[in-house]
Amino acid sequence: MKIEKIREADATILKLEGEIDLHASPDLRAELQACTADKMPILLLDFTGVEYIDSSGLATLIEYVRSGSAHNGKVALFGLKKKVRTIFDLVRLNEWFILADTAEAARVALAAK
Repeated sequence: MKIEKIREADATILKLEGEIDLHASPDLRAELQACTADKMPILLLDFTGVEYIDSSGLATLIEYVRSGSAHNGKVALFGLKKKVRTIFDLVRLNEWFILADTAEAARVALAAK
């Protein structure tokens, strides 16, 4: 998995590429922990390059939601491919995360939250 961090004035975007699985989750966890330590107010996860996510990847994202809530951090995911989106829907994580088609739609959804 490849992670590119893009800092903007109002948000941080993590552009993810590849598979988020048992082998990649520690790298994602480290990046998310850095975002927590920096108290990022808005984190957008770009899933346009993600082909697959397993339970370890899902658990890593849930950990961030819990740790980010300590500083009122908000997170949204965008650009999920249909098969990745189906995984979120099946385990009902669409109730935990804002899932949007685009970065702009994610920002709008976060602002409305």
